[in-house]
Amino acid sequence: MSYLDRDGVGIYYEQRGAGPAVLLSHGYSASARMWQGQMDALSDSYHVIAWDMRGHDRSDSPDDPSLYSHEATIHDMAAVLDACGVGRAIIAGLSLGGFMSLAFHLAHPSRTEALMLFDTGPGYKKDDGRAGWNKIADSMAAAYEKKGLAAAGVSAEVSIAKHRSAQGLAHAARGMLAQKDGRVLESLPVIAVPTLVLVGETDVQFRPSADYMAAKIPGAEKVILERAGHAANIDQPAAFNAAVRAFLDRVTD
Repeated sequence: MSYLDRDGVGIYYEQRGAGPAVLLSHGYSASARMWQGQMDALSDSYHVIAWDMRGHDRSDSPDDPSLYSHEATIHDMAAVLDACGVGRAIIAGLSLGGFMSLAFHLAHPSRTEALMLFDTGPGYKKDDGRAGWNKIADSMAAAYEKKGLAAAGVSAEVSIAKHRSAQGLAHAARGMLAQKDGRVLESLPVIAVPTLVLVGETDVQFRPSADYMAAKIPGAEKVILERAGHAANIDQPAAFNAAVRAFLDRVTD
C-alpha cells in the first residue's frame, strides 16, 4: 500500500505478485477495494496493481475542479505504472475504469500489452447521446453536493469503498465521468492488442456496449458472465477470475 505525489495530489495504489503486470481501474464511486478478490486470485502468477482514482477513497480530493479530467486520470495511471517499475501492462477496468483503460490505450498504445474491459462502454458517437450521459453525471455530482456521502448508494462495488470527500466525488463526476468527444469510441477499430470484453448477464445498461465493442475491436473476445450484474467480479468471483486467468494465460504465454 503506497502513495505517489502527482503535483501535490496523493494517489493511492497497491501491488502484489510478480510476473506480467495487470493494472486494474475501478468504476465511478468505487475504489481499489473492489479488486481484492482479483488481487488474491491472480497474484500467484501476475503483478497485479490496483489504485484509487483522485476524488475516491484513499486518494486525495483536491478542491480545484479543473484537476479532475480524463487527461489527469490517464497521467495518474501512467504514474502508477512508473511507481511500480512497469513499462508495459495489461490495462483493465470496470465501468469508468474500463473507459479510462481505452483512453489510456489511445494515449499510450506502446504501454498497453492487452486490454480487459469489464461492464463498460466506449462513450458516444452522437452529441445527443453524450449530452444525455453528461446530464446523468451532473445529476450524480449534484446528489453528492446535496446529500454528502449518503448519495453513494449500496451497489456491491460502491458499498465497500470508504470515501472521505463527497465534493471530490462530485468533481470526479463532472470532470472524469462526463465525456467531451467520441475519440475513444472512434479508436476501437484500430486497437491491435488482445482484448477481452466481459459483461454481466443482467447488466442491462452495458450489454449493448459490450456487443458493440466486441464487434468493433479486431479479434476481441466477448464473455457474458451468467448470474452477474454490473459488478461482475463481485457477483460471480470464481467465474470472473477463471475467465480473466484464461485470457491472461493465453496472451502472456
